[in-house]
Amino acid sequence: PVTNVPAYGTQSVAQMVFAHLLNLAQHVAHHAETVRSGRWTSNPDFCYWDMPLIELWGLTMGIIGFGRIGQATAKLALTFGMKVIAYDIVTPSSVPEGCQFVELDDIFRASDVISLHCPLTPQTNKIINKEHLELMKKTAFLINTSRGPLVDEQALAEALNNEGIAGAGLDVLSEEPPNENTLLLKVRSCYITPHIAWATHSARQRLLQVVVDNVASFLAGKPQNVVNGVKQQLDR
Repeated sequence: PVTNVPAYGTQSVAQMVFAHLLNLAQHVAHHAETVRSGRWTSNPDFCYWDMPLIELWGLTMGIIGFGRIGQATAKLALTFGMKVIAYDIVTPSSVPEGCQFVELDDIFRASDVISLHCPLTPQTNKIINKEHLELMKKTAFLINTSRGPLVDEQALAEALNNEGIAGAGLDVLSEEPPNENTLLLKVRSCYITPHIAWATHSARQRLLQVVVDNVASFLAGKPQNVVNGVKQQLDR
């Protein structure tokens, strides 16, 4: 039988969405760097900010892909006082209270933040493309903690450089690790982390424990988390 480790990083990935979003909304990395460079120590006032700081309360988050991680992200967004709209090719059996399902184009038109949580398929490859980016608000942010090829990186680079959208937070790219000529490494308001959303200490502990449990269950003749249907054959 073939087994896997489901759901070990659900909360960790949802958390990373908000790490990127809060950085984009309040320009955390930028202002921390100005302090490190000595600017605050020579500032005449007790504070300063270089760009508008954005409050999440009342903004709309659009979630594309509403599986475990998409739903966990929705719950965090609701906790921040955000409105949540979602799109998925399959409507889940339960939807968190406060979430509304809409058509895909409505996600792009209405959202202040778009977070990607869909699998990579022929249908979702480059779902973030020039046409969809042009539907987005100029003040909107894009977050991708799912799969790099969901995004047309050329189109995103152009949208960011032309201020078609306000910023992007990416934990994944179409090529990993990226080469030094990767477009998104050089564009404005694009923050990239090295595919670490899944990798909190707690998530890695869960991953290893379920692997151990999978092996033990197999040796006991009762395999768990089977994904290819062989379990039923062993049970007979």
